[in-house]
Amino acid sequence: MVLTVDALAERYGKLPTEVLRDASTVDLIVFDVALSYRNYQQKKAKGQVDTSDYSQEDLEARMERVRR
Repeated sequence: MVLTVDALAERYGKLPTEVLRDASTVDLIVFDVALSYRNYQQKKAKGQVDTSDYSQEDLEARMERVRR
């Protein structure tokens, strides 16, 4: 949690106490999603992401099971 507060403060140019006082859950969600996406893009650029985990047929079969 401390690292998240520090990273938010750094990103927005605020003191950690300001982030703790003013930040909302939405701020944390947006920060988490943005950071996760950035990490994914970096791994993808390095070829460290396996995008072949699921075939189209596998995904369709899973959706059919859920719909039943």
